[in-house]
Amino acid sequence: MKCPICGFPDSKVIDSRPVDDHASIRRRRECESCQKRFTTYEIIEAFQPLIVKKDGSKEYFDKNKILGGLLKACQKRPVDAEAIATEIESEVMNSLRREIPSREIGELAMEKLKNRDAVAYVRFASVYREFKDVETFMRELQQLTDKPAGN
Repeated sequence: MKCPICGFPDSKVIDSRPVDDHASIRRRRECESCQKRFTTYEIIEAFQPLIVKKDGSKEYFDKNKILGGLLKACQKRPVDAEAIATEIESEVMNSLRREIPSREIGELAMEKLKNRDAVAYVRFASVYREFKDVETFMRELQQLTDKPAGN
């Protein structure tokens, strides 16, 4: 760290401690040339992956977008859409991938809904997969009900 007093490029850390919000660190430093002390603050840089949409455009991941779709699908259902959105956000952030196809986010949401509530799953799938007709909708329902007994 460059000394703000004399401009020397090196300093040593004397003391470090988290700031009250625990999102940054306060460091007390000493210049190795002039021995003057100064304080610096380091903040955590949030990692934001890009979501690659169907048309090839890209935008930063936004938990609220997936939450909006989940809330509609889970309306009047005993499903915590916020918890599912938080799980998806955690998986996206922990993947440490720079770019993620939007298709993967949608599939992840459907997988989580399928394990919690069949009605919410079908609602989400009908919009996400853009069912064009009743036959497509019925095929999805049939796959859902064709699970082997005991599972």
